[in-house]
Formats: sequence, structure tokens, C-alpha cells
Amino acid sequence: MHRNIDCVGLVGFGLLTAVSLAMATASVTADDRLEATGGAITIRPLAHSSVEIEHAGKVIQVDPWSRVRIDTAKPADLILITDADAGAHHLDPAAITKVRKTGAPIVMPASGRSKVPDGIVLANGERREVAGVSVEAVASYDLIPGDPFHAKGVANGYLITLGGKRILVAGVTECVPEIRGLKNIDVIFVPMNLPHGRMTPAAVAECLRTLRPSIAYPYHFDQGYIARLSGRGGQPQPGQPSAADTVKELAASVKADKIDVRLGDWYPLPGAF
Repeated sequence: MHRNIDCVGLVGFGLLTAVSLAMATASVTADDRLEATGGAITIRPLAHSSVEIEHAGKVIQVDPWSRVRIDTAKPADLILITDADAGAHHLDPAAITKVRKTGAPIVMPASGRSKVPDGIVLANGERREVAGVSVEAVASYDLIPGDPFHAKGVANGYLITLGGKRILVAGVTECVPEIRGLKNIDVIFVPMNLPHGRMTPAAVAECLRTLRPSIAYPYHFDQGYIARLSGRGGQPQPGQPSAADTVKELAASVKADKIDVRLGDWYPLPGAF
């Protein structure tokens, strides 16, 4: 493949804090409600890199994907696509069609132009107000060589501002200088468990200590899940930690830093871990 929250209210089953994550053995399903100007922001993990974010009646879908939960996803006022060359779980035209409100803008890197001709292309570093939301495209790429390699300029992360809160969806990336230079991040969706030692729990923890977000969601962390969905194996190897174990490792490592690591139900189908 290619590649400062003031008050938090929890609904549904609730999400795990860093302390409870260190002891947990399974994922928890819930929507998160974060207090913000103009009303709460609702965050709903969908699958792998897909997330639904809602504020003041406006719905943002990030990397909608047909394989899971698309029938329960809310119609989108804005769609953000992080990458077009990494398989359909990032840019899935069928999923876009299903969740897109008529005329809703789609923001994407230039690599998605052939699949979504009417999309709005943002290059790394560009900022634009789209559907009443401030959207900044953030560089998303690899530094460590190896295959697969996510080249600079091909994909985007997105920094969006809702109700005075700055939310970073990092995309599939290492903690590159463009990310390290960001300030006042309230919530981050950060990838983990990428191949070739990229974004290990230790690397993610170091990145979080640099950015100091209030809340961190590890995502895009079970590559085996994607392999199993596509029939390409992906079973855990003997002696290797599971994806769930690495999330617990991350949560435990930043507990003293008072970063609230949360595990959403990113892998809702059986056998995800």
C-alpha cells in the first residue's frame, strides 16, 4: 500500500483512556463527543483510515470505504481523501458516491484527479476554506526507504479547524518535519504499524511528545486486517505482537505525558486483531 480539548463527554460504550488502554485486550465501539464552540464535535471511527467527524450539523467523511459500515455513514457535506495510489480504502469512488451529498466538495491530492474529476486538489501546505471548514493539506510521506514507499507530494494529511479545535488527520506518513512543525493540535489521528520499522509504537510516542495533542487516535494500524479482507493472508506470525498489543504499548508509553490515547473500533469485522 501507499502509502487543548476543554471538556470531553463520552457516549455509547465509551472510549478507552490511556490508563485503561494499558490493561485492555479488545477494541471498544463508540462515538466521541468533544466540547467545542458552537456545539460538540462528534468523532466516529469507521474502519482503518475512514472516520466520520460532525460539528454543528456539518458532516465530514475522511477516506470513505465501501467494505465496512458505509450503510450507516452519514451523508457528507465535505469529503477528504488522503491518497489515491494506496488502494480503495483511501480513495473509493463507489463509497464517495454513496456518502456524498449533492454537490458536496471533495478535497484530495492531485493523484486522485483521474478518479474524481470534480475534486478540489490541494497540494502539501495549501490551505483553503471548503464548505465553511478551514482545511490545510499537510505533507504525508516516508523518510525510511523500502517497499512500500510513500513519496513526498503524492498524498495529504489534513489539518481542519472546527469550533476552535484543531484536528489533524495525518494520513499514511512518518512524523516528518512538516508535521513536527505544527502547533496547538487538539486531536490527532496518527498512523502506526507501518512496514519497515516506520511509525512503530516508539516512533509514534516520540511524535506525540513533540506535538502534545490532548487526544490521540492511533489508526491505520492493522495491515493484516486489510490483507485478510482482500484474501492475501495477513495472519499474525508466531511470536509477533498483535496490532492490539502495539496500541496498548503506545498508550502505556505516553501515559506519564498526559496524552489521552484512544482506541476506536477501527476493525469491526471478525478477526481484525
